[in-house]
Amino acid sequence: MKIILLQDVENLGDEGDIVTVKAGYGRNYLIPKGWARIATDGAVRARREEMRQQVRKRAQQRDNADLLKQEIEKVEVVIEAKVGEENRIFGTVTPQQVALKLATQGFNIDRRHVRLNEDIRLIGVYSATIKLHAEVEAQLKVRVVPEGGETPAEAEPAAGAAPAAEEAPAAEATEEAAPAAEATEAAEAEPVAEAEGDTEPAEG
Repeated sequence: MKIILLQDVENLGDEGDIVTVKAGYGRNYLIPKGWARIATDGAVRARREEMRQQVRKRAQQRDNADLLKQEIEKVEVVIEAKVGEENRIFGTVTPQQVALKLATQGFNIDRRHVRLNEDIRLIGVYSATIKLHAEVEAQLKVRVVPEGGETPAEAEPAAGAAPAAEEAPAAEATEEAAPAAEATEAAEAEPVAEAEGDTEPAEG
C-alpha cells in the first residue's frame, strides 16, 4: 500500500515522502502511531499543497531573520559591572544580561539563543552570537563598563597628589622672591659706599 509519511521515519523516508509499505505494517503500526496516512489522490494533493505552504513559510522566516540580523548588528548593548583591581569585574557577564539589554532596545531574544563568544572577566568590548534562525546568526557588540562610569583609580585619586600640587606654586614663589631680595640688599649697600667716599679729609 502507498502511504504519506507525516514525519521522518528511520529506514523508510522523510516527512512528506510517499512510500510503499506492506499493508499490515502501514495499517497496524505507522498509521495508528500518527506517522503516516493512506496516500489517496485527495490526500496526496492536500499534502503537496501543505508542503508548498511550508516552503513559503520557511522562506519568509529566513527573510525575516535576515532583516532582524541587520538591525541587531547596528546596535550594541552596554552592561555595567562592579570593577576591582586591574579592571577585573566581579562575577561575569551572562546571556541573560545580554537578552535583557536587547529587550530594552525592542529585540525580544530568548536567552538560550545568546552565546557569548568568550568568557567576560574584564571591562572592554566583546561580541555575542545571536541565533535567529537555523541558517541565520547575528554578531552583537557587547560593551562592558564600570558601574557608575568610573574605575576605582578614577574615583579615588592617588594619596599625596593634592598636597604636591599645592606645594609647587609655593616653591615657585620662593624662587621668584630670592632675586628680588638680592636686588634690594644691593640697592641699600650702594649709598653706604658713596657716603664713605664723601667723608675723606681734604688735603691741607
